[in-house]
Amino acid sequence: MLPVSPLQDRRGIGALVRALGEGSAALVRGEIRLARLELAAAAVGLGTGVAFMAVAAVLALLGGVSAIAGVVLLIGDQWLPRDLYWVAALLVLVVCGAVAAIVARRGLGLVSPAQLAPQETMVTLKEDAEWMKQRLTSGATSS
Repeated sequence: MLPVSPLQDRRGIGALVRALGEGSAALVRGEIRLARLELAAAAVGLGTGVAFMAVAAVLALLGGVSAIAGVVLLIGDQWLPRDLYWVAALLVLVVCGAVAAIVARRGLGLVSPAQLAPQETMVTLKEDAEWMKQRLTSGATSS
């Protein structure tokens, strides 16, 4: 390595501090941009999950009203004595509830907090912290 004169060393430290400040500002702006992109993607997932939940609620309501009325009468007339219409109603209720639970579970999976967290931003923030530590320690040891 070539010897460094005191004048070049002072200029190098000032340039290093300035470059570190500019690099840090650019890094923060980049992280904010990445966080915005990830949060926008999470909002789309949230909207889709809410739509699935709304569909599940509508299906449960419509299935509970129309299917129960029609199927209960059909089952009661065809296979059960006249006093056991409640068994037919219970059977249709269980089937509609199972379908609604499947759709609701899928919707909740899309709305879960794990889906909303900005994963890439967290990883790059950790990398940036390591980079800053390395830059600061290498600047401190070069003087």
